[in-house]
Amino acid sequence: MTDAAFDWLYPERIQLLSRRHWTPLGVAKKAAQFLADVPGKKILDIGSGVGKFCLIGAHFFPEAFFFGVEQRRELYHYSLAAREATQTGNADFINANFTQVDLSEYDSFYFYNAFFENLDGKDRIDQQIEYSTSLYVYYSRYLFKALENKPSGTRLVTFHSLEDEVPPSYQVVDASIDLLLKMWIKR
Repeated sequence: MTDAAFDWLYPERIQLLSRRHWTPLGVAKKAAQFLADVPGKKILDIGSGVGKFCLIGAHFFPEAFFFGVEQRRELYHYSLAAREATQTGNADFINANFTQVDLSEYDSFYFYNAFFENLDGKDRIDQQIEYSTSLYVYYSRYLFKALENKPSGTRLVTFHSLEDEVPPSYQVVDASIDLLLKMWIKR
């Protein structure tokens, strides 16, 4: 399977956003492998967009459960449609702002810098949500505190992150050569 083949699950407008906003297949597989280290893990993708990471992770690691939280209703519906088209049973999606979700219910987290749109005014997905630097700071601090409250051994994967949301109690245990993909474990 290739990214282009996977992206055919979505309308053309969504396919055109893939390269910039959706996780590449190889990255998703590597991240999911790290996060789904034991059967039964509940993994949350914060800012899941159209669900690509969750669906790929769920396909390759059927013993784990992948959840995506996405505040844009349109993208959430595309996630559900793609889940149905792929007949993926171990992935589910939540239409909400991630601050409305109880993060204590999840074991591991995937974060493809969902907050960066608040800083980058030229390459946004749409104009359906509010954007501001203060929201970037608020979301980063919120996630920082939630991750800090997780138990030792919690796993986190970041992709294209500025790392403002990663507490110092998390240690990088693996990374891609370009350092864009990082795997963390809480000490």
